[in-house]
Amino acid sequence: MDLRPIDQSYSVSGQISPEDLEAIKAAGFKSVVCHRPDGEVPDQPAFDEIRQAAEALGLETRHIPIGPMGVTADAVRQMVDAIEELPKPMLGYCRSGARSTAVYQHTAHLRG
Repeated sequence: MDLRPIDQSYSVSGQISPEDLEAIKAAGFKSVVCHRPDGEVPDQPAFDEIRQAAEALGLETRHIPIGPMGVTADAVRQMVDAIEELPKPMLGYCRSGARSTAVYQHTAHLRG
């Protein structure tokens, strides 16, 4: 797991597993946002598996999948809502961390 800080309240990572969530919580994260669509590759954990494991540890979650169309206006709006509603610091993840970084950067003009 490669946790990369974007700013004080948001970091990104490539794909995580349910087993990674204890370390994510120990690192101080309070919420996790998945930007990867379920079923993108056969061996990826489904978001529901991540959600259940995260919630069992007291972490809040959100699923904002970003697929082949890239970062859409709807994904940006959902991410703004997540930033406003979820506790910080927050971890966003996808396959490599690129989509999680891109959608966060697209929210900057809406966050001020």
